[in-house]
Amino acid sequence: MSAIIAVHGGAWAIPDELAKASVDGVKSAAGEGFSVLKRGGSALDAVEAAVRALEDNTVFNAGHGATLNTDGEVEADSIIMDGRTLACGAVSSIKNIANPVSLARAVMEKTPHVILTAEGANRFAQSIGISTVPSETLVTEYERREWEKHKTYLTGVMEEFNTKWAHDTVGAVALDCAGNVACATSTGGIRNKMVGRVGDTAAPGCGGYADNHTGAVSCTGHGESILKVTLARLILSHIEQGKSVTDATQLSLQHMENRVQGAGGAIVVSPSGQWAAACTTERMAWAAVQNGVLWYGIEPNEKLKEQLSQQ
Repeated sequence: MSAIIAVHGGAWAIPDELAKASVDGVKSAAGEGFSVLKRGGSALDAVEAAVRALEDNTVFNAGHGATLNTDGEVEADSIIMDGRTLACGAVSSIKNIANPVSLARAVMEKTPHVILTAEGANRFAQSIGISTVPSETLVTEYERREWEKHKTYLTGVMEEFNTKWAHDTVGAVALDCAGNVACATSTGGIRNKMVGRVGDTAAPGCGGYADNHTGAVSCTGHGESILKVTLARLILSHIEQGKSVTDATQLSLQHMENRVQGAGGAIVVSPSGQWAAACTTERMAWAAVQNGVLWYGIEPNEKLKEQLSQQ
């Protein structure tokens, strides 16, 4: 079985000044995840490593660089899922955590629950020794400026939704050498969201889903729209009905646009080794590695490739 990893840095109207850094970031994260697979690591380990790399990169809206809510605070959501067992862990509205995806994995592996939220999730993090970081270390000057521009929910959130300018989510999907798939997704949410707002990311079947029988998906875009159409499961249901990974992804994104006027994107990998990356927003930075080739793009339908440098 040929190992594969794909990552995305969010589907939104990425401005030109962030385009190169966004592409470089997803390429680097894909390389991080693939190096795990190359050493014989699991798909689960690979998606966590890739998403941690994206969370640590201030270009992306997750971990360091996350967007701010109406109170000017970071509230993060994340999910991780193992396609072999359907084990899943997620966190929502957490504060002061640099790598939410690792906390989500701890929920999956160290509790009988699937989702922990807000104060309860933070208390759990403290109980297992995951250290907190000061809020200001997660906030970039770029984000603080953007937040100041749009301080009200109405002008901030709705304007960004309607113009597809929402600075968005990160995610990864992987297929390992044992034939197992996994997904992980992480986000700071939408800028100027209401305090306590939870989007699609932490909801299984919406922001992400993984099942060895069908594939793994990580979604990005307008969270409320993704929740309404359960986008990750919708994509996999099309695959179950015999659609190709590419067709399933495009059909599902088109349905979301037609039905609830929501824009977004997704990366998908199947147990047979098919993969896809697609969006209905202006841009989505993504990268994938298979058979020593690094594929990547940022414009719709763009698919560039280069040999992966030896790591």
